[in-house]
Amino acid sequence: MPHDHHDHDHPHTLLPPDPALRVKALETLLERKGLLDPAALDEIIETYANKIGPQNGAAVVARAWADEDFHRALLTDATAAVSEMGFYGRQGEHMVAVENTDDTHNVVVCTLCSCYPWPLLGIPPGWYKSDAYRARVVREPRKVLAEFGLTLPEGKKVRVWDSTAEIRYLVVPQRPAGSEGLSQEDLAKLVTRESMIGTGLAKEQGA
Repeated sequence: MPHDHHDHDHPHTLLPPDPALRVKALETLLERKGLLDPAALDEIIETYANKIGPQNGAAVVARAWADEDFHRALLTDATAAVSEMGFYGRQGEHMVAVENTDDTHNVVVCTLCSCYPWPLLGIPPGWYKSDAYRARVVREPRKVLAEFGLTLPEGKKVRVWDSTAEIRYLVVPQRPAGSEGLSQEDLAKLVTRESMIGTGLAKEQGA
């Protein structure tokens, strides 16, 4: 949902303020209660960091670029579309795809926490969880995007979407010029994690 129409209800517990300390405190507590297997945790982190990464999301975007029927299905019901590709359904939240056009650029944030589509994009980058990004991209999105190296034309509308525990967003970047005729596999190589968050664009062919 757009930032000015969000209902974000996250429970927050009394844990240390530093994220790394919070994680460590939770790990220690869960291990003591016998609820956490450290080896299993390491395997999950390894999977999301190195085996999934943004590759699943890139495959979704590439298919949307190459397959008009899938493109329409993704924008109509992203949850069903990505689940059909076998990339979702593990966390139970609803997925929404928002498309960049000549007129509109979309960017995603989670203002109160760090909700993020892990099954599609892997582990979120550190800046996505930072207080500075979460607060500033809502107030001054153009300035924040410029700091990422993305300067948008003055006439292009910027729309900020606020993820919640129930709804996650995937930005479908514009297909780069000159990419006609590429296979979906080669198209996927042009899709970056940042382009699916909205802080960047897809790569140009050969870049």
